[in-house]
Amino acid sequence: MTDPDPPPVDTFDGIDTTRPHAARMYDYFLRGKDYYEVDRRAASRIEAIAPGARTAAATNRRFMHRATRWLAGEAGVRQFLDIGTGIPTSPNLHQIAQATAPDARVVYVDNDPVVLRHAEALMRSTPEGRTAFVHADFRDPRSIIESPRLRDTLDLTRPVALSLNALLHFVPDDERPYDAVRFLLDALPSGSYLGLSHCTPDFDPEMWVKILGVYHGSGIPGQVRSRDEILRFFDGLDLVEPGVEVPHRWRPDGELPEGVTDGAVSLYAGLARKP
Repeated sequence: MTDPDPPPVDTFDGIDTTRPHAARMYDYFLRGKDYYEVDRRAASRIEAIAPGARTAAATNRRFMHRATRWLAGEAGVRQFLDIGTGIPTSPNLHQIAQATAPDARVVYVDNDPVVLRHAEALMRSTPEGRTAFVHADFRDPRSIIESPRLRDTLDLTRPVALSLNALLHFVPDDERPYDAVRFLLDALPSGSYLGLSHCTPDFDPEMWVKILGVYHGSGIPGQVRSRDEILRFFDGLDLVEPGVEVPHRWRPDGELPEGVTDGAVSLYAGLARKP
């Protein structure tokens, strides 16, 4: 008896289309087009548990837009380091920053071949500014900071806004996310910022047990954290008002869309300055 044929694999950059993928599932929640049927099925299982999944993704995205505008405008930041970039969804961070400050420089970082495949869309800068993509892993922060491409794009003697949106809940404690964040912040000068968003079980713990079951069953690591655990990422920093808050109440700029509640979103977000 011969072995069965191996499952089909999209071999472009080693992308496996036979298993769900976190970035492609998030693209589905954002109503994108860069996902496969296996991702849609897994995302649909999550929607059956959490009907607000798409609302949460869109609300998180709007937080990133508002935080970036504030950084480029009111805070005067001209350099951005976005780790865990994900599949590009327009407007991307550099488009938001450069709409306010055309000379802004942005480095995107992701270790995912799916994102690498779309990296060209992340590097369409204004003439005055600059964008670059670094293929590296958050769990190896030294490889990010020491990347020649990052060093060629950003001046680490001047403030940098470090963006970790919807990343850290995919990094369990045994992969030392707090140490990685601290290493990155230690490499940045005074006046830099940390902005992040993070899923939380605080509003519906039972729902998150089920959601994590879907991710873990698909081979995707994940760990949601309480508000106090998320606050630890900001240790030693000065939080920008209103502090760590559900994203739809972090400096809102209009009425809440229909369906946005704390429980549906189940995220915390915040921004803080390095003294």
